[in-house]
Amino acid sequence: MNPRDPDPTTSLPEILPVRERARVIRNVLRRRLETLLPDSMREAGIDMWLILCYEDDLDPVFRTLIPLDTWCPILQVLVFFDRGPSEGVERINLSMTDTGDLYDRPWKGYREEEQWELLREIIEKRKPERIGINTGSIQWAAGGLTHSLHEKLLRKLPRAYRGRLVSAEEAAVRFLSVLTPEEIDLFDHVVKTAHSLLASCYTREVIEPGVTTTDDLVWNYWQKCADLGLEVSFKPFFYIIRSEKEARRHDPSDKVIRPGDCVRSDVGIRYLRLTTDHQETAYILRDGETDAPAGLKRLMAEGNRLQDVFMSSFREGLTGNELLGTILEKARRDGIPEPKVYSHSLGLFLHEPGPLIGLPWEQERCPGRGDVRLRSGNAFTMELSVTSSVPEWGGERVRFALEEDVVFTREEGCRPVDGRQKRFYLV
Repeated sequence: MNPRDPDPTTSLPEILPVRERARVIRNVLRRRLETLLPDSMREAGIDMWLILCYEDDLDPVFRTLIPLDTWCPILQVLVFFDRGPSEGVERINLSMTDTGDLYDRPWKGYREEEQWELLREIIEKRKPERIGINTGSIQWAAGGLTHSLHEKLLRKLPRAYRGRLVSAEEAAVRFLSVLTPEEIDLFDHVVKTAHSLLASCYTREVIEPGVTTTDDLVWNYWQKCADLGLEVSFKPFFYIIRSEKEARRHDPSDKVIRPGDCVRSDVGIRYLRLTTDHQETAYILRDGETDAPAGLKRLMAEGNRLQDVFMSSFREGLTGNELLGTILEKARRDGIPEPKVYSHSLGLFLHEPGPLIGLPWEQERCPGRGDVRLRSGNAFTMELSVTSSVPEWGGERVRFALEEDVVFTREEGCRPVDGRQKRFYLV
């Protein structure tokens, strides 16, 4: 694996204007609807999928099914009906939302009662055997149907079809966790952008040792994203890692970044409907230093070894729990110091709905989310840590965490997206 040099001078990739983002997202969505959606429904054994929500409480799945440049007033109703492999999945939009040519749009009215009546007619005409609705109990993104809409659906459906409602969780997991080849190409661009944004924070232009705080870094990063028209995927975090001896010299609440400190990030962006999440570390040079202490560098190298084990363990069809066990067993056998893995899926969402590979507080088995199986096209954070002593810090044991974005495909296995950190940023 080629390391990605931590070079703060690397220029930021071109950020697409909103109009171009809308075009890219529409093209990607068309591909997802034509390829991923039919397989998702058939694997789950549903021949109809209903997505219902209101404009100020959009279903997570619904958000991935509409273009960027549209407005979603009042009641939203999307209907998918599988007419069979030869005819494909029929896509119907019974809403005022303009979805262009991505969906058939037989209703042009304004009254909600008309939507329910037309939905009833569509169902009675097509006679589905199993109707999927978003009442998932394990994956958050698959449980977007509200209680009130569920109750209303039961009242409006023909009586004969109420017993045919089933959870569409399996279909949602497949559809939401798999990235198409086009999205994987886009993901490279998105992660490169995220890495460049972080690198721009780890410079003397941003960090003045003895003055700048981790709070300053948070707002600097967040403002850079806002200025570029990018969302953060969660509240940014920056942490100081320093020796206990140095920590005792300052107030426990001290957030000032000082020479000899490490600064670790936990940041990410949302761009082109894709989400990043990564943790990378800078070292603040003391006077006369040209590199980080050898003990810290060895810790990062051990973390990189754990990353190698992580990526080499991926096999299609394994569950997250099976992956966790395999990774930890091999890492311990290889002598990696105190390996810990807590990796989650990534892509359209931050923490799901693909296989969960451990949690910081659970290193044996994660019921439910950890039982999801690995598929080609799944993306993850390679989030993990090692713990060992640092001679330069008086032999103190230090936990060193890393987090990089990876993607798994049948052809390439598991690989980093835009490389991974193998050397400290030096500030």
